[in-house]
Order: sequence, then C-alpha cells, then structure tokens
Amino acid sequence: MFDEILDEAREWCRGRIWFLRLIVLIFFGYVFFNHLTSSSYQSIFKGLNLGIHELGHYIFSFGMFMSVFGGTLAQCLAPLISMALFLRFQRDFFAVAFCFGWLSTNFYDVAVYAADARLKQLPLVSPGGVGGDILHDWAYLLGRLGLLEYDGTIGFLFRSGGFVTMLVCLIGGGWLVWNMIRLKDE
Repeated sequence: MFDEILDEAREWCRGRIWFLRLIVLIFFGYVFFNHLTSSSYQSIFKGLNLGIHELGHYIFSFGMFMSVFGGTLAQCLAPLISMALFLRFQRDFFAVAFCFGWLSTNFYDVAVYAADARLKQLPLVSPGGVGGDILHDWAYLLGRLGLLEYDGTIGFLFRSGGFVTMLVCLIGGGWLVWNMIRLKDE
C-alpha cells in the first residue's frame, strides 16, 4: 500500500511547478530553524493558530474541561482535517506536506503554553475571561489531571512533535519537489 501511495505521489509530481513549492519549503526551513534556536519564536502562523485556538473553546464548549482543552484540540485538528481534505478531494500531496509544517507550528505554540503551566508568565489572550480573569488553559488542564509538575515534560513532548512533523514537511515536500524537477521533461 505504501508503495502505491509513493507511485501515485510520484505521478502527481509530473508537470507540476516546482519553483514556488521550493520557496515554500525554504520558508518552512526558516521557521524550523527559528523554532529550534528560540522557544519564544512565533511564526507568521501564530495569528491563525491563535484564532483557531480561541474558536475551539467555543466549538468544544460542553463542560469546563472540554471547553478549555478545545482550544488546543481545535488548533491541532485544523491542519489534520486540512490534510484529510486535500488528500480526499484534491489528491494534493504537496498541500499535505504543507499541512505537516502548519501542524508543527501548532505543536511548537502548544509546547510553550504547556511548559508555562506552573509559572504562568505568558501574556494570555481571551475574548471572554470570567470577571476579567483569564484562565491559563494548561495550568487548568494539568492541574485537573494531577500532572502540573510535569508541565516541562509535556511541553518537551509537544516540542518533539513539532520537530517530527516539521521534518515530515521538509523531507516529504523536498522529495515531491525533487520529483517535480526530475520528471518535468518527461
């Protein structure tokens, strides 16, 4: 099955414009480098990710825990749902690679947020804080789960997820661009 998908992706590359996609990969390489060298780096995706995060609180507003968790859930589901849609309806393999890069930026954002659960030093945004108070999602979530002391470890796990998904973006996208270049004259 994996070989069939690779063959289909290789065939999809035939006749595609590679140059613009290469620029996108270079950009993701830049984002990756900055995330690796600074835990406080915020990419151009930050605003989009934050908007989806805040919307997630309302989408999943059935119970306090799910409402709070819904922000992170929505921001991580958005690129995954996009991947599924690109695969199902357009069979656009480069768009899938792009979505892995987007997912990576979400994981890096969540890593910073989760690791801040005990210290609560991040400036937070909330369209509707209760009585002027803004709830720190990850302090609440980890506190309820009895995992608050592991905030740094959980942040590290999200950061690792960001690392892996960005590698998938860059390696997969690079393989696609290489095939576009290789197959352009056939």
